[in-house]
Amino acid sequence: MSDVVTGDAVVVDVQIAQLPIRAGARLIDGLIQVALLLAGGFGLAMIGGQLDPDTAILNALVILMIVLVTVGYPLVFEALTRGRTPGKMALGLRVVADDGGPERFRQALYRALSGSVEIYILSAAPAVICSLLHPRGKRLGDVFAGTVVISERGPRRTAPPPVMPPMLAAWAATLELSGLTEELAAMARQYLARLPQLNPAAQYEMGRRIAAQVATVVAPPPPPGVPPHLYLAAVLAERRHRESARLAQAMRATAAPAVEPYQPPPAPAPTPAPESAPGVTPGGFAPPA
Repeated sequence: MSDVVTGDAVVVDVQIAQLPIRAGARLIDGLIQVALLLAGGFGLAMIGGQLDPDTAILNALVILMIVLVTVGYPLVFEALTRGRTPGKMALGLRVVADDGGPERFRQALYRALSGSVEIYILSAAPAVICSLLHPRGKRLGDVFAGTVVISERGPRRTAPPPVMPPMLAAWAATLELSGLTEELAAMARQYLARLPQLNPAAQYEMGRRIAAQVATVVAPPPPPGVPPHLYLAAVLAERRHRESARLAQAMRATAAPAVEPYQPPPAPAPTPAPESAPGVTPGGFAPPA
C-alpha cells in the first residue's frame, strides 16, 4: 500500500502492483504481440512472394512491423487508455504518474522505448532486478518516465468522518446541499484525510480549489475569513448528519408496529340453574309416596 497525492487530491491511497501480477499482465500482452507478429509475418510472406527477399523494401517492412509491435503496441494503448494495455485491463492495473495523475504521452513513450531494451533485448533481467529492489516496484522504464503501476482493485483505507467545527454549526444547519455530488464530496473527504501530511502552501492551495468547486453548488456562502479546510469539514459533517437522520427516519417508518399486550377474553356469564320439575326435589330424587 502506498500514498499518492494528486494536484486535486483525488487519489490519496493506492496499492502498488507487485512483480507477479505485473508479470501476468506482461505475459498477456506478450501473447497478443506474438499473435500480431505472426499475422504481420503472414502478410509480409504474401507480399514477399512478389518481391526479392533481399530487397531493402522487404527488410524495411520487417523492421517496421517489429517496431510497431514492440514499441507501438504499449505506446498506443497506454496513451489512448491512460495507462492500460489489454494485459493491465485484464488484471486491474494502470500506469499513473508519480503524483497520481494520468500517464502522459511523453511518459508512455519513455516506457515503451525503455521496455523494448530492458524486456526484449535484455530478456527482462534489468526490469525484474529493478522491480525487486525499488520500494515501489518500478522497472527502469518507470524510473525514467516518472510513473508507477498501481492496482485499481486493491483495498482502500477509509478515513474517519470529518468533525463539525463548533463555530460553523449554526451556519451549516442552513445549507442547501442537494447540488453536492458524491464525486465532489469524495474529493473533499480525501483532501481532509491527507491534510496533516501536506505543507501549509499545499494545504491552502488544494483546499481553496476544492472549496471553490463546492461553493458553486452549496449555498449560502461561508462566513468571511473561514479557512477552506474548516469550510469543507462543516459541509461534509452537515451532509453526513442529514443522511444519518434521513436513514433513521426511514428505518422508523418501515419498522413493524408494536405488538399490543395480550388481554384474555372476558369470562362467560354464569348460566342460571334450571327450575325443578313438580314433584322432584332439587337433588333429583322424588319424595316417597
